[in-house]
Amino acid sequence: MSMSQTYNSSSITVLKGLEAVRQRPAMYIGSNDEHGLNHIFYEVLDNAVDEVLAGYANTIKVILHRDDSITVEDNGRGIPVDIHPDTGKSALETVMTMLHAGGKFSSGAYKVSGGLHGVGVTCTNALSERMRSQVKRDGKLYQLDFVRGTPQGDVKVVKSGLSKDDTGTIQWFKPDPKIFSVTEYNARTIEKKIQDQAYLTSKTLFIFINEKAEIPYIRTFYFEKGIRSYVNDLAIGKHIMEVPFYMNRTLNDVVVETSLLYTDNSDEIIKTFANNILNPEGGTHLAGFKTALTTALNKYGIEQNLIDEKSKLSGEDVREGITAIVSVKLPHPQFEGQTKIKLNNPEIKGIVQKTVTDALLEFFAENPKDAKAIIQRAVLSQKARNAAKAARNAILRKGALTFTSLPGKLADCSSKDKAKSEIFIVEGDSAGGSAKQARNRATQAILPLSGKPINSEKHRLDRVLENDKLNDLVKALGCGISDQIDLSKLRYGKVIIMTDADVDGLHIVTLTLTFFYRFMRKLIEDGRVYVAQPPLFKVESGKDKYWCLNEEEKERVIAKLTQDGKKVTNVQRFKGLGEMNPEQLYNTTMDPEKRVIKKIDIKEAEEASKVFDMLMGPEVPPRRHFIMQYAKFATLDV
Repeated sequence: MSMSQTYNSSSITVLKGLEAVRQRPAMYIGSNDEHGLNHIFYEVLDNAVDEVLAGYANTIKVILHRDDSITVEDNGRGIPVDIHPDTGKSALETVMTMLHAGGKFSSGAYKVSGGLHGVGVTCTNALSERMRSQVKRDGKLYQLDFVRGTPQGDVKVVKSGLSKDDTGTIQWFKPDPKIFSVTEYNARTIEKKIQDQAYLTSKTLFIFINEKAEIPYIRTFYFEKGIRSYVNDLAIGKHIMEVPFYMNRTLNDVVVETSLLYTDNSDEIIKTFANNILNPEGGTHLAGFKTALTTALNKYGIEQNLIDEKSKLSGEDVREGITAIVSVKLPHPQFEGQTKIKLNNPEIKGIVQKTVTDALLEFFAENPKDAKAIIQRAVLSQKARNAAKAARNAILRKGALTFTSLPGKLADCSSKDKAKSEIFIVEGDSAGGSAKQARNRATQAILPLSGKPINSEKHRLDRVLENDKLNDLVKALGCGISDQIDLSKLRYGKVIIMTDADVDGLHIVTLTLTFFYRFMRKLIEDGRVYVAQPPLFKVESGKDKYWCLNEEEKERVIAKLTQDGKKVTNVQRFKGLGEMNPEQLYNTTMDPEKRVIKKIDIKEAEEASKVFDMLMGPEVPPRRHFIMQYAKFATLDV
């Protein structure tokens, strides 16, 4: 260590005002990518929702402007604009520029709220290129402008003569491109967030105006039945209950609101909220709900002789096929992190457990037919789960999923560096042969799958593992399957599905993705799954070659060549990967420097599950309706 450096008080940097937020945005909003971009919008929306929860507002309007700025307006009380006694500045400027300042700390301003640190809207201001706060109070419209968190003067009155009843807050902001790697908002993400809030705050009008759309539109959301409507819309499959369960009870100043129903689908969908804030990792309210569900069903089932003491239902058994919303409202929430991914209040588990258990037992007594249907479904789930576990364990005992029995058709790579290695799942032996010749043997492995794998949406794990193609795939990846998956044992950094660019190839992609989604979802969630994009056409102009992924790209290339006065000498359509020679296949589809591959992710898990169920599940009518609705947009490969 060099001794020439001086370390004294001058070495200590003190970040004033909002400098800390701008220098370390991830500490406050999680990241500076699209997730952080969405988060600064959520903070402003949450403030408007807090006015609804406090009983002062019933309408919220959100506008997505063409320049990706956003306006959020509520008809609540409006942020105070008088001088704050401690700061000597207006209350509006104090709230917008000082961390840990806001009405959430006052015992009288908000009984419950989503914000607890007082940094939410302040972060939005700090991380916005420009922001404008407008307040309607006392018959006047007040305004304060900011540039990257710095106020541009004092609060000013921009309009007078408003009605005394015309109150509220209007926040407009434009994200700072110096902070965010992505500044373009996804309208669907914003709309989904607004819809969720509308479900959670029944009898509140939410208005979304999308000015960015090719044809601007307005959508309104209003749910009289609140989370009961939410559960009904989330549920996948045929309902096995005549009426959804619903409760809204208060214990020790905590409001617990829950709704649930069961379907014949195997998915478990439980969404948890605290003060209308989504907690994706659950927390103490989720733990209390799960315990209550298992306790109530076992208690009722034993009392009614539907199950016995020796065959009590487990949590997995009773949650299969459930769709539920658990929403709690509490005065002093304790979240894990500023992004509020998990509720940590220890007392909430007991409160939720007691209120939900009592309400469920009352519901079962009043609706014995539904109670019996739920328990019978759970018993079937228990039997099927035990059978699947026995089959899986039998396979594990035989060593079928261990590294010692790699599939014979696998052409493995020599590198043991997972970060550099990748496996191509290839359609058929012919394409597999070309791929094996084309590959970089050091880092690229090839696994040919002859024919189409089984549809994993229609079968349980034991049946899926009996399928040779999928069994070979699981063995090649080496990381296990279902609840026993361990990504640290995955043998490759990338898993790339590579099929012909035709209808059959796309079907194989769909079947393979269905398998990954249902039984190896962690691979997708960890960003390991990709789909190759082989060219469908080769366009030649003399010695120049152009590779085109689809018909539209081919037409654009031909039009550009013609426009430049060049002659198109040949157009070739590939019927399959096996038609390409190894050099062509590598240069167009496998070379990391030149190829195009699509990364598969899950941004909306519920929507993804619905699509898989509709396209690949046993029910034909929804699939037929989808085909009839979108057939006119399809390009048939005949």
